[in-house]
Amino acid sequence: PHSSLISVFALSMSPLLSAPRPAAASAVRGVSAVRGVSQRPALGLGLNKRSSLGGSFRRSVATTSPPSASEAFFTPEEQNVLKQEHIELSGLQGKALRIQDQDWPKMHEVYANIPKECWEKDDVKSMAYAVISTALTVGTGLLAYLYIPLQASYWPAWLAYAIANGTFATGCWVIAHECGHNAFSNNKTLQDTVGYVLHSALLVPYFSWQRSHAVHHARTNHLSLGETHVPYVRGDNPEHINKGGPKLKVRDFMMSLGPIGNIFYGVARCFTHLVFGWPAYLLWGATGGPVRGTTNHFNPWAGVQEKDALFPGKWKKMVLFSDIGCVATFAALVAWGLSVGSVWPPLALYAAPLVFTNCWLVLYTWLQHTDVDIPHYAKDTWVWAKGAFSTVDRPYGAILDFLHHRIGSTHVAHHVSHEIPHYNAVKATEALKETYPKLYLYDPTNIWVALWRVCTKCTAVERRTDSKMVEKDMYVFVN
Repeated sequence: PHSSLISVFALSMSPLLSAPRPAAASAVRGVSAVRGVSQRPALGLGLNKRSSLGGSFRRSVATTSPPSASEAFFTPEEQNVLKQEHIELSGLQGKALRIQDQDWPKMHEVYANIPKECWEKDDVKSMAYAVISTALTVGTGLLAYLYIPLQASYWPAWLAYAIANGTFATGCWVIAHECGHNAFSNNKTLQDTVGYVLHSALLVPYFSWQRSHAVHHARTNHLSLGETHVPYVRGDNPEHINKGGPKLKVRDFMMSLGPIGNIFYGVARCFTHLVFGWPAYLLWGATGGPVRGTTNHFNPWAGVQEKDALFPGKWKKMVLFSDIGCVATFAALVAWGLSVGSVWPPLALYAAPLVFTNCWLVLYTWLQHTDVDIPHYAKDTWVWAKGAFSTVDRPYGAILDFLHHRIGSTHVAHHVSHEIPHYNAVKATEALKETYPKLYLYDPTNIWVALWRVCTKCTAVERRTDSKMVEKDMYVFVN
């Protein structure tokens, strides 16, 4: 019985182990929820990402060729200047660093270039995707419960199960995320019921996250008002921007040790971010907006209040309502352990897979807006388009695109408009690619290579006013 579970795991992970061939060049979603999200607890703030139920898997195998030397955005001479300025390039070849102020469009201009049918929601399709993800998650759980003995000698089978089940459960997470973005259904009751149940089952406070994630969309790559993965800042440091302090000193010390220090730092940072990053963000706002202080997704009175509060006004009641769902799930787990007289069944069948679901969540969100040549902006120069188009699509492969509803391969479209359902995101992505070829970002780098680069080289940004190659308003990672 273990071999069947391991086969499922191998199938789900196979695209990640393959050569770094760029998959589905479709990516576009949004920051459009920005307007009005700060005060009104609308029960759906909508996201967007994917393709149709029947064709999503098939279309996901379409490929986009990586940039060739002729498509490089910096000449060899200019790349040498960048190296002298300690600025590196990713698979984007510095494309985001070449964008001029006059290139940034207004929100209504961008929306006008996306087919109107991209915003159409289909309850049958949406529910079908929710059922598929739920069935895969519950089904593998039942198989493990029935066929894997709860004994230490079977730990390889349990590890394979945890990875596979956590990978499947990420699909449930993404569906709930789509509900929170108002991209699941025009029926708000259905939408919030599905989102609340799925997120609560994964110990995610649905409305709390809905609000904080809307703020992330509203201020993507904003150095003071951004939310999640806000980097430290070196050099000139306006008020409320992360200074890093001792953590940057540790990083600099490890880098001074050469390759060994770099490897140790990269491994430690990767592990802490992927394993502890999500609970740290929920509990004390780790990597969140510095203007908001130490926030807590279960306590709406934590952190800065009034103007910069993460949960202003009526959102406080929504946070408490979200807490009920998480408490109910936790209570059910405790009751389960007590009923069987052991903590191991809940840990093996539920907690271990949840760790890998959280790892996927952090990996996706980290790589969606961060790389060595993706800039950040301060409050005096940030505009909506800079945030929306500082998003990058990456090649996750056909299987993960299907299981995770294209959350990583059509994320640009999602940040352009979060209310586009994932099954329409491919069409929206193609429209964005065609209309805004200077702005649309796709990095063909294998995701594990990209993750290692981000772990080791994307810690702190600096405003390079003296740079010959970078726009003066850009904060870039300097190594």
